[in-house]
Amino acid sequence: MKFDTRDKKPHVFWLLIPTAAAAAAVGFLMARGAQKNALPICLIMAAYCLSVIGILMHAFREQLKYNPYSYNTIIYVGFSLFTLSVMVTYLVLTVRLLQTPGFAGQTDLILHVLLDSAKNYMLLSAPFILLFSSALCVSNITLIRREGRSLVNVLGIILSFLLLAGLAFLFFFDRSASGSAREVMIHDLIINLFAAVYLYFECMLIGTINADAIAARSEPEPDRDFLIIPGCAIRADGTPTPLLKGRIDRALEFAEKQKKLTGRGITFIASGGKGTDEVISESACIARYLEESGVPAERIILEDRSTNTFENMKFSKEKILETGRSGKIAFATTNYHVFRSGLFARRVKMRAVGMGAPTKWYYWPNAAVREFIGLLTKHRGKQALILGGLVIAYVVMTVLAYR
Repeated sequence: MKFDTRDKKPHVFWLLIPTAAAAAAVGFLMARGAQKNALPICLIMAAYCLSVIGILMHAFREQLKYNPYSYNTIIYVGFSLFTLSVMVTYLVLTVRLLQTPGFAGQTDLILHVLLDSAKNYMLLSAPFILLFSSALCVSNITLIRREGRSLVNVLGIILSFLLLAGLAFLFFFDRSASGSAREVMIHDLIINLFAAVYLYFECMLIGTINADAIAARSEPEPDRDFLIIPGCAIRADGTPTPLLKGRIDRALEFAEKQKKLTGRGITFIASGGKGTDEVISESACIARYLEESGVPAERIILEDRSTNTFENMKFSKEKILETGRSGKIAFATTNYHVFRSGLFARRVKMRAVGMGAPTKWYYWPNAAVREFIGLLTKHRGKQALILGGLVIAYVVMTVLAYR
């Protein structure tokens, strides 16, 4: 699939059509008797979930063509999996209804299935969480042994503990509650709210892992005019660290491939300022390595003001505009860093497609966790809207279930 080839942003307004149709059909059947119509209600809801998954996955593919570095790519994938779990629940209920017609004992079956949807998702995804948490701990332990102890190097272990603690809390606390109807409702409300919050962050985590993997494996079309290399820490002697060297080598590899396929040269933007503990700027370090690799000096532009990834993209765009030339832009960074770098490029209104340089296997998982945490700190309004909507929905359903 070619990235960044679509000019119009895709939308998911089509979700309103199946939602309205399913609501009307279910409402009609429930008015005529929810118990006797439990089977068609389950089938309608399963079909509705399938249509939602189809629309979200289509929007996801179109989003990659428009802007692969978007929160929408995370949301579409994450919540498609949640919708899949709801569909599976209704299909299981459908089978039970076919096998045992008298099973339909609750007139508010549809409400209870939706009410338990977050908990069911946690249970269905528990094997993945266990496997993911174990792998994350193994990679973190290896990272600590080879790179030393630090707060940054134990982020994966902390996340694993939180994920497993969430599952344990649901398992031990979600037991049959006793007491008054009000006490039971409060118990279920706590469980459902916890499951809703856990659901949101799990969907975001899975969506982020997917978006990072796709971005890291992508490569721009060999028609680029400019190639940005964002800097990172350099060695005490002014030479690139293995991490930075990997980025530069990846850029050189792409430039050589493009030259061979199309005969088209490329201008490198060496981006990165000078830290207080660095002997030269990161941009100078990158430029020197490029020249030693055979790149003519006139093919290198230095951007030496940036102090972070956002500024890498912002100031590199300014350098490109100063050339008076327009053209297609690429950037080369470490594999786990491609998605967030692309996100910042779009934030400064620069259309650029990234490529990822490989890193050590034990470094990626922990770095991916850092990227996930970094992404969560952005777009707070959109996240608050989605999370708030989930919380409100589960509170309303809990209250209705205990009317």
